[in-house]
Amino acid sequence: MKILILYLILINLAAWGLMRADKYRARKHAWRIPERTLFAVALLGGSLGAILGMYLWHHKTKHWYFVIGMPLILVAQILVCVWIGGWF
Repeated sequence: MKILILYLILINLAAWGLMRADKYRARKHAWRIPERTLFAVALLGGSLGAILGMYLWHHKTKHWYFVIGMPLILVAQILVCVWIGGWF
């Protein structure tokens, strides 16, 4: 259980950092992090970090598929945890 919690902390920090890095690169007109990568990290457990990064850095908030997709991923992950944990 400790390993899972540590993993979730690290993947969410990574997602948050990727949002920040992509916003910085967007401002500098530099090479960008692919949207597929941002979604992949969210799907791997970093959805909360991605959402916090989106709104803290005001990044990808005009893209409907991020505004709707990231919270849907988070809700799905919470439901899977509830289902697996037997908390119904």
